[in-house]
Amino acid sequence: MTLLDIPYVRSQFPALSDSPDAWVYLDNAGGSQILGSVVDRISEYLLTSNVQLGASYAVSALASERLLHGQRSIAELINAERPEEVVFGPSSSVMIQTLARAMAPQLVPGDEVVVSRIDHEANIGPWAALQTLGVIVKWWELNRETMTLEVENLEALLTERTRLVVCTQTSNIFGQIIPVAPIVAAAHRHGAQVCVDGVAFAPHRLVDVRGWDVDYYVCSLYKVFGPHHAVLYGKSDRLLALTNLSHHFIPEDRIPGKLQPGNPNYELSYGASAIADYLVTVGERAGASAGDTRRQKMGAAFDAIAAHEGVLAERVLGYLRQRSDVRIIGPSVSTHARRVPTISFVVEGRQSEDVVRAVDGFKVGIRFGDFYSRRLIGDLGLGVGKGVVRASFAHYNTVADADRLVTALEHTQHVAPST
Repeated sequence: MTLLDIPYVRSQFPALSDSPDAWVYLDNAGGSQILGSVVDRISEYLLTSNVQLGASYAVSALASERLLHGQRSIAELINAERPEEVVFGPSSSVMIQTLARAMAPQLVPGDEVVVSRIDHEANIGPWAALQTLGVIVKWWELNRETMTLEVENLEALLTERTRLVVCTQTSNIFGQIIPVAPIVAAAHRHGAQVCVDGVAFAPHRLVDVRGWDVDYYVCSLYKVFGPHHAVLYGKSDRLLALTNLSHHFIPEDRIPGKLQPGNPNYELSYGASAIADYLVTVGERAGASAGDTRRQKMGAAFDAIAAHEGVLAERVLGYLRQRSDVRIIGPSVSTHARRVPTISFVVEGRQSEDVVRAVDGFKVGIRFGDFYSRRLIGDLGLGVGKGVVRASFAHYNTVADADRLVTALEHTQHVAPST
């Protein structure tokens, strides 16, 4: 089994400290800490090539090459076929809105879109809004027995009018991994396309858009150790068919440009290129062979990451399981194939806010709420207690971090609830 080099990993994140007085960051599903190498490249771009692209002089050519390098690097990270299939933007919410706007002219009244009820609102709202155009939205409901999305329930919703299926790959509440390939296969059998929200998956497992055959994929780079930037992937033929959202003189075949009105953020796009390089190094230090490809080395990195994160998650889940007053929302055991280390729970008789504020005193950063999965939280009847408590680990967290959270949660049992 490959092992994660934790001292090296932590040395790459300037915000982290091993001081007992330092904050422990366990709100990583909301946004990870950033790699120092990403910051260095952002600074490098701004200090040495901060000009507009497309001019004939050398510095402009350098700026253009750096943007392309960012696209190539992220294409490699997610296994896109070509860099122009990578569309950069400020957030996953914006990227899905962009996709919905560009796809809307293709749809006619009576066309159907299947939408998962367990998704973050970013992958629900833009599609639900298409109902004003006469598009029929069908809801893919949570299976209450298995607490996941079942492909057989999807199959019952698909018809010859289904144009798109949208769903998450990992719930940002449950932390549960939903296999994508069977969903894509089912949708494609009915002639429908698929848009997958991979935001909660991408920090924990290696993305493979070609292996899964997804049509569109969205993830947030600021949750994958990078800058506040996001990616919309689309198969090149899918992107070419979308409506141009840029200036009227931008050609319909110019991708990704026609979906990036005003251009992407250049320095963040270049800075993001450091993510893949970092993962390659992590994979090498985890035991990848010298002759392995960069993708194989990234795979080794994520194998080591998943194994390490599984230990951290089980440390906390094991504690929560033995408390009779705690309900874990999602899988209660940490397994590689089934969950990522995003752990949500509620405590009987206590507001989730009270639990989190008590934990604050131990300098452990967690959070409470619905995390923009408000429909799911409402369906589960969890909104009245101010949502769930959520602790979310990243690979740079340590066993000591998990133990500090357990100590803090143990203390909350002895703190009187607010009135």
